[in-house]
Amino acid sequence: MMGSKAAIFATAVLVVLFAAPALAQKSSPPAPAPVSLPPSPAPAPAPHYVDLAELLSVAGPFHTFLNYLEKTNVIETFQSQANNTKVGITIFVPKDSAFAALKSSTFSNLTSDQLKTLLLYHAFPKFYSLSEFKNLSSLNPVNTFAGSPYTLDLTDDMGTIYVQSMWSKPKIASSVYATNPVAIYALNKVLLPMQLFSKDPPLAPAPAPAPESGASDAPSPSAGKTGGLTGGKGDSTSAAHNIGTVGVANSLLVAAAGCLMLLW
Repeated sequence: MMGSKAAIFATAVLVVLFAAPALAQKSSPPAPAPVSLPPSPAPAPAPHYVDLAELLSVAGPFHTFLNYLEKTNVIETFQSQANNTKVGITIFVPKDSAFAALKSSTFSNLTSDQLKTLLLYHAFPKFYSLSEFKNLSSLNPVNTFAGSPYTLDLTDDMGTIYVQSMWSKPKIASSVYATNPVAIYALNKVLLPMQLFSKDPPLAPAPAPAPESGASDAPSPSAGKTGGLTGGKGDSTSAAHNIGTVGVANSLLVAAAGCLMLLW
């Protein structure tokens, strides 16, 4: 009897030991499936900034204007505004010939601050396309980068845009670059505000005319005079020769007449 109980107890212990791992597997929750995360978005590309100095150096000839911009550090002011893509900038750039047409003292007599103001006077602190100038002309005068009272008047004459300062009214000769936020337009004249120039600046002296090509072909007075003297000497020699010939002929005639008289 005691042996049967011990055998039954031993069997029960073995059943519990073998069944415990299976029960543990059934009771434990299943492992979660791996979660696939969406790929992270690529970083936004850096904004493209227009290098004003490089653009003006190759799109010219704008070398004089660019030299003044770099000399006064106004190029940095313009570049900072150009990098502001929400507002932008509009620059009126005179060609080298526009500066050459004015007397050199026009700009050399300006102080550094005045020269800086003159350059700022050639820009609007906002981007304007050519199509926007027609509406902008109704808001004349328009403030420039130099601030009040340095303003410009814009005129749209059947599609031709004129930019008027006190002493000049050039038209926009061409669009050098016009993609938001930067607009650059070429001018054939320098914009001259009354606040810096109390009167119309003088023009550069005209170049001396080239000598005429036919001037060297004209006979010199000395040549004519020499020729005249030579001609006169030749004529007197010829006349003396003619007189001598006539004298000899007369002598022969007299001699012949004398011989005839002797024979007679």
